[in-house]
Amino acid sequence: MFAAAAAGRAIPKLCATDMLEAFGSCRVCLVEIEDRNGYPASCTTPVAEGMKVSTQTPALRRLRHGVLELYLSDFPPSEIPDGWSEFHETLKAEGVTESRYGNGRNHFDATIDQSNPYFLFDPAKCIVCSRCVRACAEVQGTFALTITGRSFESKVAASQDQPFFESECVSCGACVQACPSHALVEKSLFEGEYRHAEPAKA
Repeated sequence: MFAAAAAGRAIPKLCATDMLEAFGSCRVCLVEIEDRNGYPASCTTPVAEGMKVSTQTPALRRLRHGVLELYLSDFPPSEIPDGWSEFHETLKAEGVTESRYGNGRNHFDATIDQSNPYFLFDPAKCIVCSRCVRACAEVQGTFALTITGRSFESKVAASQDQPFFESECVSCGACVQACPSHALVEKSLFEGEYRHAEPAKA
C-alpha cells in the first residue's frame, strides 16, 4: 500500500493509517498480484522486487463495492448523503451510494456514549475497523479500548464495557483522530445536543 502511494497510486483503505501498524481487517485495500492466488490486503503485503500489482480491476471493484455495501447496510441512512468523514470520502471515490443488504439487523438504536466531556461515541456509525483500539494501544499506550463480541455483536468497548469517562481512557483524543467514520467525534463540532440521525423515510 505505501509503495503504491509513493508511486502515486492511491489504494482505498479504512483500517490503515500512517501512524498504525498494518492490520488488514477492512478488506477494502485488496489488490491483485501476478502469479499469486486470491486478493491480498495491500497494507499487510510486503513489496518485493519484480512484483506486478494491479490496484484497479473489475474484480477488485466488485469486491470493494461488496465490502463497502456491507458497511453501509449498518450505517444510519440519513447520515450517508452529506457525510464528510474518511468513510464517506471512500464511498464517494468508489461510487457506492446504497447497499443491497439493507432492511436487516442494525445498530441504529445503540446508546450514544456522551459521558466524556470532550468527545462522544456513536455506535451506530462505528464500522468496527479497530483503528481507535489500535491508536489507544500503539500511539497512547493506554490500552483502554477493545473489541468485544463476535460477528454482528462485535463492538468497541472502553475498559470493562464502561462509559468512556468511567473507564481507563485519559481523553488524549488519539481514538477520535483515528476514527474514519466519525463514530468517535469531538463535541465541539456540534451546536446543541447531539442526536442519532433518523433513518431515511421510504
